[in-house]
Amino acid sequence: MEDIVDEILRLKKERNAIILAHVYQPEEVQEIADFRGDSFALSRKAAATDADVIVFCGVRFMAETANILSPDKITLLPAVDAGCQMFTDALEGEVRRAKAEHPDALFVAYVNTPASVKAMADICCTSSNAAAVVASLPKDKEIVFLPDGNLGSWAQEQCPDYHVHCWHGGCPIHGSLTVEDIEKAKQAHPDAKVLMHPECRKEVRELADYVGSTSGIVNYAAESPDQEFIIATEQGVMPDLEDAAPGKKFYLASRRMLCVNMKKTNLEKVRDALKTMEPRVVVPAEIREKAVDALRKMIAIQGK
Repeated sequence: MEDIVDEILRLKKERNAIILAHVYQPEEVQEIADFRGDSFALSRKAAATDADVIVFCGVRFMAETANILSPDKITLLPAVDAGCQMFTDALEGEVRRAKAEHPDALFVAYVNTPASVKAMADICCTSSNAAAVVASLPKDKEIVFLPDGNLGSWAQEQCPDYHVHCWHGGCPIHGSLTVEDIEKAKQAHPDAKVLMHPECRKEVRELADYVGSTSGIVNYAAESPDQEFIIATEQGVMPDLEDAAPGKKFYLASRRMLCVNMKKTNLEKVRDALKTMEPRVVVPAEIREKAVDALRKMIAIQGK
């Protein structure tokens, strides 16, 4: 009987497919990926390839972003029920109401949003460029940052002269981390530096030695002369950290740092997606055209 990994590799070649895996995915899924990393970076890498098919091992908004940037490619989401707990289906309607209430405001949408919300935004951002995106906007304009209020508050801290309304939502995984969690981890590992994702709450971020995206955390650990680190983000990043900084020690800030939706993908689902070419994610043209404009504005900021 054909081994499942061999079957995936065979099907991938037959379909001229590329497999993307977010760093929060199960380790065995990351191991078969052509690229692994942060979600938007993965979508950009896929767009630059000549693949006909994108298999996105992540959650729905990630596959949507890949499809927005590569509408000529087939986009597959093996775990079709993998959503994001940062927002609900009500987000689109809530944003429409907010835009009506703040007609002169500029809306910044985190890439961790549905395509329909990106289409309503003036510009998008990632966790690594949120502050740069805010800083690119006029200081005299009201800014609404959505949907992660913690990331928004972190961006505002870097841009104190800007008037930023932070959304009421946030990632429940990063948001569950407490001051007590960090203090306990520091007591257990007094020589360790605390590396933290900006989706954590403000009072928790104040205890960090470094705040940045998942790729930023990996890069910091690899380049730092320090040897021990407390990791305050989803636990799926640990293999990347160990690969990037062999010999260094990493400790999770809390065992609660686990995203159930990110763990819904498995090798069987990847194989079946390549076999059946389903489930497909297709962003309607009228939404895609508006969403891609918000993404391109963000890319232009990164290029400056």
